[in-house]
This record gives sequence, structure tokens and C-alpha cells, in this order.
Amino acid sequence: MPQNTRLRNIAIIAHVDHGKTTLVDAILRQSGTFRTNQAVVERAMDKGDLEKERGITILAKCTAIDWDGHRINIIDTPGHADFGGEVERILHMADGVILLVDAAEGTLPQTKFVLTKALKQGMRPVVLINKIDRPDARPDEVLNEIFDLFVALDANEEQLDFPVLYASGRAGWCAESLDAPRENLHPLLDLVLRHVPAPTVDFDAPFSMLATLLDYDPYLGRVLTGRVVSGTAKVNAQVHALDLKGNVTDRFRLTKLFSYKGLERAPVGSAEAGDIVCIAGMTVATVADTVADTSVSQPIQTTPIDPPTMAITLSVNDSPLAGTEGKKLTSTMIRERLMAENEGNVAIRVSETAGKDAFEVAGRGELQLGVLIETMRREGFEMSVSRPRVLLRKTEDGQTEEPYEEVIADVDEEFTGVVVEKMSVRKAEMVDMRPSGGGKTRITFIAPSRGLIGYQGQFLTDTRGTGVLNRLFHSYGPYKGEIAGRRNGALISTDKGEAVAYAIFNLQDRGTMFINPGDKVYQGMIVGEHSRDNDLDINVLKGKQLTNIRAAGKDDALILTPPRKMSMEDMISYINDDELLEVTPQSLRLRKKHLTPNERTQAKKRVS
Repeated sequence: MPQNTRLRNIAIIAHVDHGKTTLVDAILRQSGTFRTNQAVVERAMDKGDLEKERGITILAKCTAIDWDGHRINIIDTPGHADFGGEVERILHMADGVILLVDAAEGTLPQTKFVLTKALKQGMRPVVLINKIDRPDARPDEVLNEIFDLFVALDANEEQLDFPVLYASGRAGWCAESLDAPRENLHPLLDLVLRHVPAPTVDFDAPFSMLATLLDYDPYLGRVLTGRVVSGTAKVNAQVHALDLKGNVTDRFRLTKLFSYKGLERAPVGSAEAGDIVCIAGMTVATVADTVADTSVSQPIQTTPIDPPTMAITLSVNDSPLAGTEGKKLTSTMIRERLMAENEGNVAIRVSETAGKDAFEVAGRGELQLGVLIETMRREGFEMSVSRPRVLLRKTEDGQTEEPYEEVIADVDEEFTGVVVEKMSVRKAEMVDMRPSGGGKTRITFIAPSRGLIGYQGQFLTDTRGTGVLNRLFHSYGPYKGEIAGRRNGALISTDKGEAVAYAIFNLQDRGTMFINPGDKVYQGMIVGEHSRDNDLDINVLKGKQLTNIRAAGKDDALILTPPRKMSMEDMISYINDDELLEVTPQSLRLRKKHLTPNERTQAKKRVS
């Protein structure tokens, strides 16, 4: 079968924060994609607000450059394990991968995950050891780690003979050895042309394309991105969409056809097999569908995505403050938004509960689910969020299994004891502990996903903010029994109003507060964490009794301990089964499911 010799499709894969997006920035500059005087923001591929704020890639994106008479399509992939679904399907568009590894941190869980997927597809990776200019870089040791990882993942001899480059993506250079000149990224681009195969295609067969990404354009409507597997796509051609079972789901005309040019989508009249293109004009066709000429009846096969391991329940916000900030409140609006997300995001699964007023959203982890909720609140939605729960499964002989994760903790040596102790309480099993240089220790655990819910905040506290925790789905294993959750009870507001500084001051010895003076509260809202293990109802609205008698010291300024601030993911992990997180466009509030003490008492009796 012939090759499209003037074309290369590559994906850049790596663990989170190892420098993929910064490297793509430098490639775009040095390939002449940007004008000399063009102002370009840093991490130009990360376009979403959340991506810019958090400094991570959430959605996979495509770009293209021209180099030495060839067109190179480059796919920037997410590095966080929660967005692994994006990585899995994006690899179907590539013929080769650049595996990026931090010269100091070495191979981490997501490195293993993305490399596993690439090797399974028969790809021969180019290894790029990045951030070589870090003062704590250890390139030789990291190269050995990479080779050991290839061997552990059963790479064949061809894959084990991988080329290696040393680089600094931020400085914009790479070199074939540590002693070679450090000038630019040309050695990488030249290596891609030599090492990555051109796509093998069938030009003469009817047009067919596997849809891999779905997004919405205000002018074009729904836009599908994918790789043309055979034939030629032409504007105005009549096509249909086939699902994985071969059923026709949509018939439409290719009204618009785009290929990538730098960061922009450029309209084209046709696209040949092997190229990555965007198409518009469909109303139903979606991710994993085959878009093809009407004579094609067999869908393009694709590997199944790993299933979700964690779920939360989203329901209508029924708190006393509901509707004061958001405009999208009803279950119908929430349902439509979740179903739209379910259509384009293959790594999540949405299902309705029996009452039709709540929805179970299953995904890979707390970050992925938190990003979805944060996106919805910025769109004006209000909702209540339950505590995450892991998805159990039954074996053929009736045994219950739960998901386990591989956890790698990089901590200062003085904190190894407390981390091992806290992880063992969460039913984790330590499988490796070794020094990683610079007074750091790397500890590897296999732990039930249940035990890790809410542990990130505790881990940072125990390591005084210096520890780094990475986790990745490992496998399903035997159910480990009960795991202790949050030990402290909640401080619960007894009334509705605005919190008063005087009341908070007098209640500080009861526990840690979550609110500031002037914050709106209501009965049943959680305003703090009790210092003991039971819940306590408190009145944060009680002001100072005014009299006409003045006494020395009575009017001193109140000194309040700053409240504890938590991110959305922290809050989702913090709540217990009888609690909810109220999410609105401007506020995040913790609350009890049942707001009054009587309702909570009755609910406990029903459970018991």
C-alpha cells in the first residue's frame, strides 16, 4: 500500500508538567509558523481559561508546520492521568510519538500509561529528555529508567532501539548528546522526518475518516476532527456516519473542510488520505464514528477506551440561596449540558437516576470531574455535587472487586514515615522505596482508589507542601473492606443570614472555620470543621449585645484566624456521604443533604 511521503503525523506524550506545550511553542516559532513580529502568548496551544489558569493541558489539540518540504501534523496531548481518554483516542491519528521525560523527575505514572498505549499500537517512540538545564537534572539515570520502562512494557527489539535527544523546550534547543552544540530544535524535526514513518494509505479506495475530536464553533456548528484513512475528502461530497456496529447514524454533505496551518484552521477544497482534517455539516455524527463515502459499509475499528473508575451525582441545587447567582438551575438544563459533554468526551459516562432529577457522572478521577463542574459553573449553572464513589464490579464467581491505583510519592526523607503510615491506614501496600537524589525519597504504593479520595490535601499538610503525589489507574483487585474517612465532624450553621465577626471570634476554639465575616450562610450549611469527631450546630449570626455601660478591654479589635480555603477538588473529596457541595457561578458552599436537625435525625434512623 502506498505512503503519503510528504506527510508526518506525530503526537507528543508525557507526564503532566514535563514541558509538552512549551516545546510545541518553540517548534512553532522555529519552523517559521509565526511572523517575526507576531505577538504570541506563552503555551499558545492551551487556549481554554482553565488550561491557562491551572497550567495543564486538558483537551488534545492539533497544529501543523511545514519543514524541509514536508508537512508535519503535531498533536499536543494532556499529561494528567484523569484525561487519559483524550490520549488514547488521539494516538489513532498519529504514526509516531515523541516521548517527553523530565531530566530530573524521570519516568512517572502517566509516562508509563501513555507509553503503554503507544507501544501497543506498534509505534517506535522518539525519546526526548527535557529540562536538561535544571540544576537537579540527572539525564543518565533517567535514560536508564526509560529503557527499564520499555523493557517492563514488553517493547520489541525495534521499539527498544529508540533514538534519544537531550533538550530544553523553554530555551528552544535540543542535541543528540550532552556534549553536542545547543543551538535550536532542528535536530528534532530532522529526526521526525527520518524516524517516523509516513502514513500508509489507500488513495484509490472510497473516502473514510475516523472521528477523534468533537468541538463546537459558533459559525460552523459541530466540528469533527480526525484522520483521513483512505481516499480523498472533497467539499460538498455526500457522506454518511457509521457507529462502531456499522449502523448509519447520520447523512450529510461536507459543507466545510479544514486542515491545520500553525494554530489556525485553514479552509481547503480537498484532503488526501493520511492527513488530519476538520469537517463540518453533521448534526448527529460524533466521536468514534466513521465518516465515509456512502458506498462504505464497514466502520473503522478502534481500541476501546479504559472504563471510568469513579462517579459523582449531580442534582438540582435546592439550598435556600438557590437561584441568587446562576440562571441555569433546572434538571432539564443540567441534563442537556451533561449529555452534550457525554457525546464529545469518551472518557466520561452520564446516566440518569430513577427520579430523573439527578445524574450520575462517571469519569477517571477527581480532577477530570472537577474540571467538568468548574466549566459548567462558568457557563451559569447551579448544582449540588455528592461525594465521589468508586465503581465496584463483580467477578464471574461473585467476588467484589474495586479499582486500585499506582501511587508514586516524592517526599523529603524526613516525611517518609508519616506518608507510609497514612497510606497504610488507607489500605495501601508499599511496593518500592528508594532515594531519588537531593535528600528526596520516591515511594511507590498500590492503593485502593477509595482510600485516596481526599488524601491530596492531607499529603500536602504532612509534607509541609514539599511533596509531589502522582497516581494512575493500575487494575481491579479484591475489595479491601472499610477504609476510615474524615475523622472530624462539621460545624453547621443554625440559621440564615450573614456571618458576624464577633460570633466567629467566639467560636474559633470549636474548630477551623471555612467562612469570612459577611459571608451568606443558611441553616444546614457547613461553616467549619469541628475539632472533635461529632457534628456541632453553631450560631455564626450572633452579634455582640449592646449596652450603655463601657468597660475596659471590651471594645478591643477582634483577631480572627484566617479561614481554611479549599479548591473545588478539595471540597468534593472532603464531604461525607450525608453532605453535598453547592456549586454556583460565584460561590462554593458545603452543606448537609438534610438541612434541619430533625431531618438529619430521621435520615440516620432510616439508614440504621
